[in-house]
Amino acid sequence: MQSMTGYGRGAASDDRLDLTVELSSVNRKGLEVSASLPRDWQGMERDLCERVRNAVGRGKVSLSLTFKHSGAAEGLDWDDAQVKATLERLRTLSRELGVAYAPDTQALLGIIEALESSHDLPEWTSALPLAEQALAEALTAFNAMRATEGATLEIDLKTRLDAVRGWVGEIRAASEGTVPRYRELLLERLQKASLELDLSDERVLKEIALFSDRCDTTEELTRLESHLSQFEDTFKLSEPIGRKLDFLCQELHREINTVGSKANNLDVTRLVIEVKNELERIREQVQNIE
Repeated sequence: MQSMTGYGRGAASDDRLDLTVELSSVNRKGLEVSASLPRDWQGMERDLCERVRNAVGRGKVSLSLTFKHSGAAEGLDWDDAQVKATLERLRTLSRELGVAYAPDTQALLGIIEALESSHDLPEWTSALPLAEQALAEALTAFNAMRATEGATLEIDLKTRLDAVRGWVGEIRAASEGTVPRYRELLLERLQKASLELDLSDERVLKEIALFSDRCDTTEELTRLESHLSQFEDTFKLSEPIGRKLDFLCQELHREINTVGSKANNLDVTRLVIEVKNELERIREQVQNIE
């Protein structure tokens, strides 16, 4: 089991470049992959995103690729002449457009970063193998984090499933004898009403059986127990299981709602509320699973 949220970082270097790839993800019903790359390297986006799609089943995954030139000193390195020429062009454009021109430190920093990012940048095709290497390392860390969180979610869900099983068992125990009691109560009321009914009449017996069946939750409780077992068995699968667990949550809610609608016992009603509250917590946790 893997969580849909995670983070991973990978790096790769050669004699020209130091590349860093960062991956992060949040919950999503399907799979969505987006990439932030240097402008001149947009051509490698398809390849990198495809590698992510092959490794991830669900979630919104963001990929970020940054670089610096190998051996470059810490901090920014710029060409004074290029910066001055860019400022002069901006001054001229501002006069032509009638826009106020007052560059500050932030504007200078933006110009320097833009010039540095396009300085001696190799073609994306030659940088792609290095980017793939960094991505592979990032994916390993990314999936390891998701697996760790998935293991924590599994422990939490198993604890909650055990609680639901306990309440379902109590509901079954509290429901024992409900149908005979309901039948006896119905016959007693009919007799007290002095209705002239032939209790041996097949039609009367059929109606009594129909009313009695309306308070019988045996089938619903059996299906509940079956769904709970399927839910836990799904944890053992090696494929993405979030969608299947979400479906089972819906089925569990449907069965317990039916049990609640049939309940004519305050103890059963109380237990049904406990089960429904816990199933809602389980459903919320399932939204985090791939």
